[in-house]
Amino acid sequence: MQMDGTALKTRLESGVKQLGMVLDESKINQLVKYVFLLGKWNRVYNLTAIRDANLMLTHHLLDSLSVVPWVSGCSRILDAGSGGGLPGLVIAIACPDIMVEMVDTVSKKTAFIRQAAIELGLKNVKVHTGRVEALPMTGAFDAIVSRAFSSLADFVALSSHLLAEKGRFYAMKGLIPEDEISNLDRQWAIAEIVPLAVPGLNAQRHLVVIEKSKPASTMEANHPEQ
Repeated sequence: MQMDGTALKTRLESGVKQLGMVLDESKINQLVKYVFLLGKWNRVYNLTAIRDANLMLTHHLLDSLSVVPWVSGCSRILDAGSGGGLPGLVIAIACPDIMVEMVDTVSKKTAFIRQAAIELGLKNVKVHTGRVEALPMTGAFDAIVSRAFSSLADFVALSSHLLAEKGRFYAMKGLIPEDEISNLDRQWAIAEIVPLAVPGLNAQRHLVVIEKSKPASTMEANHPEQ
């Protein structure tokens, strides 16, 4: 469908402000261009079920931007099951100092991410085609992010070898996934669950942050019996 770039930019600027973020005009322009690229490729490659540009803005761009404040201090991030580059490309645009790597099994999706990164002039992006569990970069990432990738247990199990010693998982979810949390392996713990308020999105969104469980001996040392 035809997109109105000026209107899209205005809505994006408003949404970014509501998120409490500050993005300069060049980043705003890159994000708008990304929506156009996603819409263009989507007509042929079916990258996302969402076709409307305004819905792409809320459901994809602003939703992905909502995680940025929690990963902005990282140096190297992996987006597992990135699809059309969400949230990875959005994080890469908003945080040019972070190296953002993305992996997906579908070659047409990774081809789009590579081409989009070129057209957006992003130097902090690397793309992998294949399964996340097959990536050989042990301990490479201080944050691994997912958005509608899999259950928490599978997300952690498939990618834990890639996480740095003190790294964290950031799983973007809708409702708080109580069942998924209860099925998480005991070596992993929920660090926090953050409600995400996405402008224009009338649905619950939560960020589930997961880290390595503290050894029992450490916990006992911190909480000695009286």
